[in-house]
Amino acid sequence: MPTFSLTLIRHGETQYNRDKLLQGQGVDTLLSEAGALQGQAVGQYLRDIPFNYVFVSNLQRAVQTAELILRNNTHCSSVKMVLEPLLREKSFGIAEGRPKESLKNMANAAGQSCRDFTPPGGETFDQVKTRFKKFLSVLIHQLAEPKTLELSEQEAAATSKSGDDPDSAPWGSPVDGLEGVSVHVLVVSHGAYIRIAIKHMIDDLNCSLPYGAKMSQVFSPCPNTGITRFLITLEPSESGPVLSAAQCVFVNRQDHLQNMEAVKLL
Repeated sequence: MPTFSLTLIRHGETQYNRDKLLQGQGVDTLLSEAGALQGQAVGQYLRDIPFNYVFVSNLQRAVQTAELILRNNTHCSSVKMVLEPLLREKSFGIAEGRPKESLKNMANAAGQSCRDFTPPGGETFDQVKTRFKKFLSVLIHQLAEPKTLELSEQEAAATSKSGDDPDSAPWGSPVDGLEGVSVHVLVVSHGAYIRIAIKHMIDDLNCSLPYGAKMSQVFSPCPNTGITRFLITLEPSESGPVLSAAQCVFVNRQDHLQNMEAVKLL
């Protein structure tokens, strides 16, 4: 069974992010001007990767970011994004729309850490993890279809060529880990959701870490348009394909944000 790449990207900045207000699911805002430029920048950074599948949270900030990524990609003109509610941000219940500091105050009043606290009406860590596990299961079964496993010579050449371009990524190659991989999946989601997804991959699925990575960095908050990449290998079973191995290539990369002054919206 094959190995496929899973590239996770957080949406670009919104005004709520700038103002340190919680959005969750109930606050559905568009990107700020800076956030749109971030989306443009990450799209240009990943422009040579021939994504076969694009799954996106159905909240506006994620959809707008995905649109900018696809608009800049040289291989994805025929790829349609799939809006997936399973990728929505963690719900923060009554805390949505309030300053992040208010969530800390609620947690302190309940005698819990902010990370472990669930506001009334919000989702628990385990509930969000269950959503990601369900998404991963659906994805694995979809990718196991025979037609998905075919890699065209053009796609293989494009991925290899982009990795040889010294000017494409001075701080890290956008195709790191993709050599010989036939299927590429892009997911655009949200900060808390991605953090929980990473923790599940590392803690529950025994995913190997990048060389020299520190746990504090791996589990740190994902910046706007931060990029995380996993390589996932499948194996057959009586009930269908299952995950047999996973490798984390990098976490929360933001090389594309180093030269924002040069980025212009198309």
